Amino acid sequence: MSTITKQITEMVDMLPEKEQSLAFELVKRLVLAWDPDYTKVTPAEDAKLEQARAEFARGEYTRHEDIDWN
Repeated sequence: MSTITKQITEMVDMLPEKEQSLAFELVKRLVLAWDPDYTKVTPAEDAKLEQARAEFARGEYTRHEDIDWN
């Protein structure tokens, strides 16, 4: 968690519950304005996706048939 995220969390936690709900709605609207269909990824998510793509390209994956689903 970034420093600013921790600070925001601490500040919101100081608020009464009703105002916490208002802060949540504000943050939710900011996120939706930034990415209305949830298709953007954060830098951390992008790094994980790139790692997964590289592993897949190297053949480092488990086939569906090899998993015991029972």
